[in-house]
Amino acid sequence: MAGPEHPETHGKRPVATPPAAGLTEALEAIGTGAYLVDEQGRIVAVNSRAEKYLDRPATDLYGHDAHDLLHRDGHGQPLPRTRCRMRQAFHAGYAAMGEEEHFARGDGSLLPVSWLIAPFSPGGHEPSTLVLFHAARPARETAPLPEPEATLLPEIERLALLAATTSQLTSTLDVEEALRRLVTLVVPRLADWAIIDLITERDEVWRTVVVEANDYGLVHHEELQGPMPPVPEGSPMPLSRALRGVASTLAGPQTYQGPPDSGIAVEQRRLFDATGIHSAAIAPIRSTRAVLGAMTLGRAKQPGDFGAVDLPLIEDIARRAGLALDNARLYQRQRKVAETMQNHLLPQMPRVPRLQMAVRYLPAPDASQVGGDWYDAFSLSDGATALAIGDVVGHDLEAAAGMAQVRNMLRAYAWALQSPPSRIVERLDEAVLHITDVAMATMILARIEEAHDGQWKLTWTNAGHPPPLLISHDGLADYLTEGHGILLGTGAQKPRTDASTLLPRGSTLLFYTDGLIEEPGHTLDEGLHRLRRHAAALAHRPLDSFTDQLLDRVRPGANDDDVALLALRMPMST
Repeated sequence: MAGPEHPETHGKRPVATPPAAGLTEALEAIGTGAYLVDEQGRIVAVNSRAEKYLDRPATDLYGHDAHDLLHRDGHGQPLPRTRCRMRQAFHAGYAAMGEEEHFARGDGSLLPVSWLIAPFSPGGHEPSTLVLFHAARPARETAPLPEPEATLLPEIERLALLAATTSQLTSTLDVEEALRRLVTLVVPRLADWAIIDLITERDEVWRTVVVEANDYGLVHHEELQGPMPPVPEGSPMPLSRALRGVASTLAGPQTYQGPPDSGIAVEQRRLFDATGIHSAAIAPIRSTRAVLGAMTLGRAKQPGDFGAVDLPLIEDIARRAGLALDNARLYQRQRKVAETMQNHLLPQMPRVPRLQMAVRYLPAPDASQVGGDWYDAFSLSDGATALAIGDVVGHDLEAAAGMAQVRNMLRAYAWALQSPPSRIVERLDEAVLHITDVAMATMILARIEEAHDGQWKLTWTNAGHPPPLLISHDGLADYLTEGHGILLGTGAQKPRTDASTLLPRGSTLLFYTDGLIEEPGHTLDEGLHRLRRHAAALAHRPLDSFTDQLLDRVRPGANDDDVALLALRMPMST
């Protein structure tokens, strides 16, 4: 593995940087030596088997260029980079494997290895490259390493399959997509049938996937899917044991020919009869917290029976599937709670005579589906209407809870104080600092009221938020940049100012959050320019259409933030 020249080539030792959370745990699930390198070829994570094989603690590996540190020729000399096939594959970004090559161990001896290298994109971490290796024969002056277990596949293919399983299943947080990937990994490579039974959050068993590989591809048999009887306690039958997390087991048609001991046994007999499976291996799908279900691999048209020596590989795959499914379930559970909470927190808009109003909220597409973005509009005691939009720092349930605190306190202060927006936000800022858990937040508070000549007057103050956009009926768009002050929660207690303007007839006023304009790799000015250009072009559209089209056109494709919009349309005539 090679990258640019590193400090160790000048006699300096690189600083050991611990791996990002979760990477080491993912590597530990791999049953052979494994390490990850970054885009420069430096080791960023390593498992305990690699430490044992290499006779080096992880702290002596982190930060080093893997090629310079480990790769040697058969005589123990540094391997020229031009002769290193692993280096070539690393730079080209493709998977490769090799045998009868050598790594340098910590004690100076050579370790003959077989290896596999593949791109690796763990969810939530920077793209990296995964290297798997095992000892081709015992290294000199080391304790004998355990012999590799016999499996369904040759050792290097087994390592490749496990690496692909880890990479593909951990890179999605969608349960259905994880199951689809799992099936394509094992069928038809290991079997021509795959059956996944999952235990729901209500402790019900559901036959979720029944897939057959035939000459035309993968066929889903929905007639064999659906609810299953409960898991019987103490049943010795293979699927029942797997669903209790007891053990992996082999099974065949004869297993379920006797008198059934449970409803699950009846369903299993029906499965074997319908599919023609003559040999099956059944493994529990477990997470670190619970049994999630069971995976059955079956052979009907494929020759040969599964044997006990095949179970370790199938268990390894099922274990990785369990960790991935558990993460996906936790994510989806949090998303569901968050979306429900967000929907209940976002208010209904008041009816303001002669004014049109439209609001939109879009959750973050790839994050936790909840954030601190919010909008509000409500009547004030003097007959005016308050308008607000804001963003509490964070993208989790705490941010949503903080948003609710800020919004509710704002309503109370605005109703009770009957003061200009700047004074209300000053009081709110004091409260945020002392009686909430909100770290920081931005917001705009405005009041809109009908002026004596039939026009509408807007008065506002801005606490660190992107400026409102005013678009005339003729398509002239300008940002309202006055009244700007620092965001909430800093403790600076600087005085805030108000700004006022008359809103032209037929104009559109737009409040929005930064998720509409921010895009990785682009400046904020670029986002503001994009918003102004599209808003001007859509000025003639009905307000609901204006709002929807603006979201479609302006929101960046790489956006990972939620978005809130509040738009108002002034009447054309008095």
